[in-house]
Amino acid sequence: MSQKEEIRDAGAMVRSRVESLRALMRKKEISMVIVPTEDYHGSEYVDAHFRTRKYITGFTGSAGTAVIGREEACLWTDGRYFIQAAAELDGTGIILQKMDEEGVPTIREYVEKHLEAGDCLAFDGRVVSAIDGEKYAKIAEKKRARICTEEDLVGQLWRDRPPFPVHPAWILEESFAGKSAKEKLADVRVEMKKAGANLHLLSDLCDIAWLLNIRGNDIPHVPVVLSYLLMGENWCTWYADMGVLSEEVQTYLKEQQVQVRPYEEVYRTLGELPPYNRILLDKKSVNYSLLNSILDEYQIVDGVNPEQKMKAVKNPVELENIRKAHVKDAAAMIHFIRWVKEHVGKETITELSASKYLAECRQRQPGFLDLSFETIAAYGPNAAMMHYQPGEKSNAELKPEGLLLVDSGGHYREGSTDITRTIVLGSLTDEEKRMYTSVCIGNLALANARFLYGCSGLNLDILCREPLWKQGIDYKCGTGHGNGYLLNVHEGPNGFRWRMRQDSMSVLEEGMVTTDEPGVYMEGKYGIRIENELICTRDSKNEYGQFMRFENITYVPVDLDAILPEMMSKEDRENLNSYHRMVYETMAPCLDEEDRLWLKENTREI
Repeated sequence: MSQKEEIRDAGAMVRSRVESLRALMRKKEISMVIVPTEDYHGSEYVDAHFRTRKYITGFTGSAGTAVIGREEACLWTDGRYFIQAAAELDGTGIILQKMDEEGVPTIREYVEKHLEAGDCLAFDGRVVSAIDGEKYAKIAEKKRARICTEEDLVGQLWRDRPPFPVHPAWILEESFAGKSAKEKLADVRVEMKKAGANLHLLSDLCDIAWLLNIRGNDIPHVPVVLSYLLMGENWCTWYADMGVLSEEVQTYLKEQQVQVRPYEEVYRTLGELPPYNRILLDKKSVNYSLLNSILDEYQIVDGVNPEQKMKAVKNPVELENIRKAHVKDAAAMIHFIRWVKEHVGKETITELSASKYLAECRQRQPGFLDLSFETIAAYGPNAAMMHYQPGEKSNAELKPEGLLLVDSGGHYREGSTDITRTIVLGSLTDEEKRMYTSVCIGNLALANARFLYGCSGLNLDILCREPLWKQGIDYKCGTGHGNGYLLNVHEGPNGFRWRMRQDSMSVLEEGMVTTDEPGVYMEGKYGIRIENELICTRDSKNEYGQFMRFENITYVPVDLDAILPEMMSKEDRENLNSYHRMVYETMAPCLDEEDRLWLKENTREI
């Protein structure tokens, strides 16, 4: 079957599904359905069971929201996925709405414009955040329309839907976590008291996993357990599937003074607690159905979960373990890069086989648990799609020319890694070398920043973008994100970006780990990204205040075959040489002779 025939058949399948949904909407007198990406916990990545948006639109990206009306259907996604979404929506009849682009309405603006008096707006209240659900409800009220939040309409049509995820939970020992769950609960209760709350509701799976020192496997590559948590001033209840808890885990939870109740029971519990409580929760995190379960007599204290900042600031034990994890991961990456560069053109290597080989390199490292996300191995034009995933239908063969972008990472007992390297496979154009060098300059500028305490990612993002902005080029995503400790590799509240958002405005604290990943993405041509991880640390203090800096903990060389030294200032070259000295000194003792000799050559001074 040709690619055109595959696109045609995929588009026809999506159109058929949308028409089936519209038939169900007419039956239930529903005018518009909102289908987001999330699970019941607002997770960034979700298990296959929750991928209703993918089912109804055919778009496979990790972020996006569909709105299906009686006559028109649209999909909103961000700049990481514009190219991919345009290709996957081709022939479906679904209109791509490019978020944050000029002239593109927001989802709420679109809903308000198209909803009419007497209409019914529907969404599954379990997969829409409380804050978004309240805004949709206000729109419906303003337009004299109704809302329906009790049904999963797409789920009613999905005949071969994957089962609800149920996997064993396990304990992250204190030697890795650095602090007991009992101590963390005590710290959270201090923050509850400061907020004037006597109850605290948690739905965010990473916050819960961090708080209890429990991990699982209910989301691919995100080791968490589907669960809720409700705690008071002297008690804590975890709502999870009882079948995933071994005797060892149940005994551990009792020792930490945590009781366990069935997963779905949280809704009933919230409706039965004594009135006039003050409950601390984050409306961006808890779902709309949870919020509606809370008695009207409760006073909601809406704010960012205190666990978010607590887990973002890694403790000394976590930091030392994270450094060890990055040494292991670098050993795997160095061997992989050498293998690719030496074997390309001599044997058949595809994006998928390269990804498989890299996974095998990581699996050989002691303490390896899983990939931290699905590897992005993108050759040539495929790399222009920031979150491209190779598959059987799109699996380019690597040639001894051009660039291979590999964004990957691993979960180890000692922590999680996230690294991108763009690898030279052969001859490059002058443009590719110029862009690669510009990306490298930006990456190094941020990594070597010295700044006063109180700065956020909003202040520092320009350091990465400036070499590209000078050339009239930008990348449509943030420059960096926080990284969880055996959790999601995308973790707030810290991040680098120039737009004013929560992650860009969060103060960079000592102990935060943030990625540094500028890039260039030229549609139909190539993609370039260099990503390292940085620990925020204290520098000197004087009459001007406390200065801060970064410790670079990614120990993998930048590909010198793409660098134009004449483009770099003396400071740029010294930054690169200094980084490569650190990489060699750190990794040489950990490698076999062949990898060590290769690393010596590829960390040479320029």
